[in-house]
Amino acid sequence: MKTVIKSFGLLLIIFSMFTSCVPEVEQEENLINNQQNNNNSNNNNSTSDKSINIPAGFDYKTHQKVTIRISDNSGHTKYDVFGYSDQKYFAGTETYIDESGNQVTEDVYKDDIINKPIFSGSPKNGVLNVTLTLPTYAKKVYVRRKQGLKYSGELVDITNQEVQFTYTANKGTNKKASRTSVTDLLYCVNGDGHLFQVDPKTGEYTFLSEMPMGSYTAAIDQENLVMYSIGRSNPYPLMKYDIVTGEWSTVANMGFGGPRLDYNIQDNLLYFSNSDFLRTIDPETGNVLDEWDINGLHNKSGGDLKFDETDGTFYLASFSGLYRLTFNGTSYDAARISADNLPYTPTSMTIDSDGFLWLADAVSNANLIIMDTQTGGWEYTYGASANNDTSFNRKINDLTTLRIFNDTPDTTDTDGDGIVDSEDSFPDDADKAFEIFTPSKYGTGSIAFEDLWPSYGDYDFNDVALNYKAIAILNSDNEAVQIDFHCNVKANGAGFTNGFGIEMEGVPSNLIESVTGTNYSHDYITLNANGTEANQQNAVIIFTDDQDNFLTETTVSIKFTRPISTEQLGTAPFNPFIIKNMVRAHEIHLPYYSTTDLGQNVVEIDGISKDLDGNYISDKGYPWAISIIHDFKVPKENVAIDEAYNFFRIWATSGGQDYTDWYKDNTGYRNSSKLQN
Repeated sequence: MKTVIKSFGLLLIIFSMFTSCVPEVEQEENLINNQQNNNNSNNNNSTSDKSINIPAGFDYKTHQKVTIRISDNSGHTKYDVFGYSDQKYFAGTETYIDESGNQVTEDVYKDDIINKPIFSGSPKNGVLNVTLTLPTYAKKVYVRRKQGLKYSGELVDITNQEVQFTYTANKGTNKKASRTSVTDLLYCVNGDGHLFQVDPKTGEYTFLSEMPMGSYTAAIDQENLVMYSIGRSNPYPLMKYDIVTGEWSTVANMGFGGPRLDYNIQDNLLYFSNSDFLRTIDPETGNVLDEWDINGLHNKSGGDLKFDETDGTFYLASFSGLYRLTFNGTSYDAARISADNLPYTPTSMTIDSDGFLWLADAVSNANLIIMDTQTGGWEYTYGASANNDTSFNRKINDLTTLRIFNDTPDTTDTDGDGIVDSEDSFPDDADKAFEIFTPSKYGTGSIAFEDLWPSYGDYDFNDVALNYKAIAILNSDNEAVQIDFHCNVKANGAGFTNGFGIEMEGVPSNLIESVTGTNYSHDYITLNANGTEANQQNAVIIFTDDQDNFLTETTVSIKFTRPISTEQLGTAPFNPFIIKNMVRAHEIHLPYYSTTDLGQNVVEIDGISKDLDGNYISDKGYPWAISIIHDFKVPKENVAIDEAYNFFRIWATSGGQDYTDWYKDNTGYRNSSKLQN
């Protein structure tokens, strides 16, 4: 219950991708310690004594509206858009078995690729325009193009909140690559958890997916178009990747890991090897079926396995070179093909359609090597510097080959909407085709409120905190036909009964066909027949008149009478607000947002208003509402947000220029003891 006001210890160091020198580390450490001291000092002050000096007009936004404009006349193409940041951050330590079978403990750094698409869609008449929401720290997007099973990708700058991308077919391509009977694509994995594709004809690298766990192994079942990979650390999951849908699943936890894996089309089994032994694994269950010794390896470390699908020859590469394996009835004998130890340390191996071996060596940005299987002769082909796509770690710990035997695109279109089934998120519904996710396909955002407006609050932002994921459903013309909010109240520290709603500015009420999933307990909301609030020019949807109704996840679905452009729709979370203590006119909004037609941004209270200008920022600089494009860990009761988050104040006083990702779980960013579980 709240009363109305009347009148880390030593923290670890945060690294960006380019941070390496000692002075920068010391500076970062000092910032953390100074902010910790400030927070300790703030604990001795009452809420009304606190102030924050923000630049004029700063609105506390953590996200931006970005319009994507893509031009591509090729037909039968699909585009995925990922947010991107060039930051890396320390994410703790991990113990695992390395490619040589040794146990290693090391620091883990993550990058900020948003690893699931924010948007997927196809150009219509050569054009794709869509407006979506990205974090303010995103300065680029990763635009990935898919045609058939072949991908290409490019980092594109966000300029004036727009992204312009025009696809141009490659010119000057090797004549050998013009054949259409077989196309080889190399699928690569690494211990950092990146799956990416390499075109062996051009050396082009394309990011495909973040893996559930980093790995040193990859093997493709060509017939069923799935890739298998064993995680690099305990419990060593056998992971399965569907090449068509891009989805990951776990088959079983293996309990062992190592460097070598391949799929044998002769018996449909996985073959795993580490050191000088070999196992067969059922890919459907993860059961180990048999185990054999390998005789004759000069060096048992690293390397990979590969079956030649044309004649069944079984190859093994280790740090001492290339071997041919032959089964003698009780074990495998290894005969070295390469005459000498190789001047590199191969970590992976695959075979292309010409019968040449492709290998990668164990360096941070792997070199690709092509080898003759008869003589062991080899040469370097492409390094990771073959192109300038630096959006992911291109170290290769294993690679495998996908063969595309027919370049003719799949033209199956069950619902007849002009989008082939393999690219259609709703292949059986002609009115639906694509989706926009806010904040991302598997992420959630948060909107948090202080409900004592226009009096000072305690700024713990736990009176009403709503988690949400918004999914805008588009038709084949990339126009919105529906939007679904999956949401729940994650913190409910209010002493008041508060409602929650959104205003979709620019969308009139009569464009809404229906609203479902709302929940009401009181009598102060009046609705139109279509489920929108009455007496509103714009579409206003009151999710609930009492926050207690949304303590478990609920889906609010809003359907439109006709398709509308994403520009007219706007971007989630739109204009969110709470209705304070069942007084309909008392709306609390994000800073600088307008009230609805039924709201008032200046109200009379018993005391002195701290928001005389009605912009929802107090005279001491604090907002009464904040929207986080991320899952927001809410502060404990009476713990101000800048006491729980070490860099909130620096971010705010810089006008949003510094520590734009202050809300993340990066080392040193949070005081965990001051946050709710």
